[in-house]
Amino acid sequence: MNRLVLLGAGVLMLCGCDRSGSVDAQPTLTLYTSVDDAFAKMVVDAFTEQTGIEVHILGDTEATKTTGLVTRIQAEMEHPVADVWWSSEPMGTILLDQAGALEPFGMRNRVNHDWPDALHASNWSWVGMAMRSRVIVYANDRVENPPTTLAALTDPTYKGLVGMARPQFGTTRIHMAMLADQWGVDALGQWLEAMHANTLRLYDGNASVVQAIALGEIDIGLTDTDDVFSGQRNGWKVDLVYESDTDHPDWPSIGPTLIPNTVAIINGAPHRALATELAAFLVSPTVEELLYQSTTHNTPIDRSLRALYKDDVLNIDRLPDYIGASGKVREAMDVCEQVLISP
Repeated sequence: MNRLVLLGAGVLMLCGCDRSGSVDAQPTLTLYTSVDDAFAKMVVDAFTEQTGIEVHILGDTEATKTTGLVTRIQAEMEHPVADVWWSSEPMGTILLDQAGALEPFGMRNRVNHDWPDALHASNWSWVGMAMRSRVIVYANDRVENPPTTLAALTDPTYKGLVGMARPQFGTTRIHMAMLADQWGVDALGQWLEAMHANTLRLYDGNASVVQAIALGEIDIGLTDTDDVFSGQRNGWKVDLVYESDTDHPDWPSIGPTLIPNTVAIINGAPHRALATELAAFLVSPTVEELLYQSTTHNTPIDRSLRALYKDDVLNIDRLPDYIGASGKVREAMDVCEQVLISP
């Protein structure tokens, strides 16, 4: 009898150990993210400190942000490596959802019930949070009255003075798809033609647009809020304006183009239970406040934070149709290729 008890105890001890011999060792989660390394690490460190759960972060190169990781997740669908996906934008996430790479209902009950419909999948496979905005950046020592609409950028007054990032990657790609969805593909093409005729200059990224303004190559550009804030921290003479609401007959605007972060649990995540904890943390008010207080100054969605910082957050009453815009990416890129890349 004693030998049986001892044997049973030995089996229990073996079951509670990993291969290194430690008892009750927790696995390490894997997070795929296109968020800038510094911010991803800041948030993950806070999660590990709160829960004791270690997280391995896998990012991507600046040039192919999101696109490379989306391709990787799709390639790994039969044998997922990642547990959680945290993207700095919505389009790649929507593509993954349509491919079946995200867990249906994985994000249900992770946020308040009144979360905006535009910021979650119908089956709650992903949730959008912590938004940045597309903006018009300008040299505040050379431009007295900056334009506040995309239509105004086609004015001959600004010929040769306007730049934006190449549209193949990043938020410029998303912006063009949103415009194709909002205006129609033909109207997007007409705007691009007008910009091209106005000698639009293309750069390798949003940060490069801001730097080009600081260096005096151009006076005005399209970029993201966080890139302008970064330039200002560098001491560059740059400022921003948000796109204004306008009823232009060809190129209307609903105001600033807002781009959310998105979070999802990978379908078939290797560590499902712990993945749920990480995903819930990433969409929590704690993380939204961390990102709001950071140098990116992302606009929170959580209503308690919006009430707390009501004088300093962007209006989210009129959000784009992100899912609808995701269906326009290919057409928008075709038009950009025809007009800007190989005219």
